[in-house]
Amino acid sequence: MKKRTNSLTAMTVLAAMFALSACDSKGGGGQAAAGNAPPPMEVDVVTVAAGSVVLTQDLPGRLEAYKSAQVRARVEGIVEKRLFTEGSDVKAGATLFRIDARNYRTAYESAKSDLSVARQTVERYKPLLEAKAVSQQDFDLAEAKLKQAEAAMSRAQLDFDNTSVPAPIAGRIGRAQVTEGALVGRGEATLLATIEQIDPIYANFTQPGTEVQRLQQLIKSGKMKPAESAKVELMLEDGSVYPHSGKLLFSNLAVDASTGSVSIRAEFPNSGHELLPGMFVRIRFPEGSVDNTILVPQRAVQMNPQGQFVMVVDAENKVAVRPVKAGDMSGENFIIEEGLKPGDQVIVNGLQKVRPGSPVKAVEWNPEGNPPADAPAVPEKK
Repeated sequence: MKKRTNSLTAMTVLAAMFALSACDSKGGGGQAAAGNAPPPMEVDVVTVAAGSVVLTQDLPGRLEAYKSAQVRARVEGIVEKRLFTEGSDVKAGATLFRIDARNYRTAYESAKSDLSVARQTVERYKPLLEAKAVSQQDFDLAEAKLKQAEAAMSRAQLDFDNTSVPAPIAGRIGRAQVTEGALVGRGEATLLATIEQIDPIYANFTQPGTEVQRLQQLIKSGKMKPAESAKVELMLEDGSVYPHSGKLLFSNLAVDASTGSVSIRAEFPNSGHELLPGMFVRIRFPEGSVDNTILVPQRAVQMNPQGQFVMVVDAENKVAVRPVKAGDMSGENFIIEEGLKPGDQVIVNGLQKVRPGSPVKAVEWNPEGNPPADAPAVPEKK
């Protein structure tokens, strides 16, 4: 009987040890699973703050040379020589073409001789007039011929000088419109080439007249302040921003009846000749400033069938959808009229990898320093 009791006791102890071992195994597995859970995904956010912002507007425009001069033949003749390289920079006064000058040189020498004779005649008549050896009428006629000879001399010299065609302005010259050996100036001032100055360079664009009226009404009502700066930005056709800012020069006082727009001109530095006349660009210029305004980057505002919305990180560090109403632009940012308040954290990078309700780790966005949260990871070098 005692032996049977010991056997039961041993079996009970073994069963208890097995149960404890099973519990330990389950507990350790749960801890391991919890330890392998992925951390919350990092997302770049901007913390909303209200402040004064400058409203901007982007308008299409075309570039135009600062100065443009047509080089034309002023005398008739055969082009003997072209003295410039097409597409090069030329200085004002530099000789560009040489026209056959033989006939004009002969005319100049003849006029020079006629002037000398007329001048000598007048000088010879002066003492004779005092001695009454010639009449006053003969002396007056000699003086008149002297003036005619001087005029003819000036004309002949001008024609002779015009056989060397100079650059009227400094700048970059385009292709030659005539070749050596061509007859120019016959009945018209033949176009030989065109010179353009492109540093600085003009940007011409238009603004709808209705938009001008809207801005004036906002300023009058006190909802907007006039822009303090006249600096403007230029966007190239590929979307990049030109590194040098320009300035507004003028805005027409009248609205074009055919387009309903107001013409505006800006000026940009162009020392590197990166901008060329005729290029299509977009001009970003300041309209005015508004106080107590919330800005978010354009990339953070999304659209769905219900309207505009942004993704925010709530107080529990989870993603939430926030409907908003976006208004005008300020640079590359939207002005948010409704839906956000100061202190909200708006997600700007990592939007493709998160869903509403998912936990995230908010990292303040630094557009210049931090890589975007949705950028692919770069493997470490071993």
